[in-house]
Amino acid sequence: MSGSRERILGGLRRRLGQPGGDDARRDAVERRLADHPRNPVPARALVPEPERVALFVAMATEAAATVERLPDTAAVADAVADLLASRNLPAAVRTAPDPLLAAVPWHTRPALTVSRGPAGDDDPVSVTGAFAGIAETGTLMLVSGPEHPTTLNFLPDTHIVVLPRRRIVATYEDAWDLLRRRSDAGGSWIPRTVNLVTGPSRTGDIEQTIQLGAHGPRSLHILLVEDADTASAAG
Repeated sequence: MSGSRERILGGLRRRLGQPGGDDARRDAVERRLADHPRNPVPARALVPEPERVALFVAMATEAAATVERLPDTAAVADAVADLLASRNLPAAVRTAPDPLLAAVPWHTRPALTVSRGPAGDDDPVSVTGAFAGIAETGTLMLVSGPEHPTTLNFLPDTHIVVLPRRRIVATYEDAWDLLRRRSDAGGSWIPRTVNLVTGPSRTGDIEQTIQLGAHGPRSLHILLVEDADTASAAG
């Protein structure tokens, strides 16, 4: 860095009360990463686990998602096939190569075509897991990785998400803490992308009229699984 530029930036840092020098700045970043203060959270999220799950369902539904509760992963194939039939959609889904979804007995619905990998423009329906569900707003935390290609979140018109009940946390801070713990446990595992999804895609840019499917799926259906016996890094 040139001397003039360093003097200018140094003056700005001093005026802003920021530490000077590379070592001091590096120490400040390390302290911030090690100690992440929690923001204020709405009181509605600070409830026991059964009420937290009910809050997630209520908030997700309010955001125009649909939620279906299932006893276990064995019921996922039937739920997916029945949903497609009820909406007159093709009996074909693109799924994430996720151990959670690999445990689903897709063979019990032989008329359903299941393929795995990133989504393309011609894939009408995707099925993915979710890293976490956030009760305070009914939001899904979706993280990228080999087991969860990000295209599955946005390209298909219908997105089906399999969410284990145990993955529902109270607040955004809890979800980020869960992600940090997973990253620490996995060593160098850090997702390139974290998407926070609340309901289907929408916009109100045109005459302030809400239009679904503007920048992603037109429909978001959450399969809330009470007892999911297989978890994965991506949810």
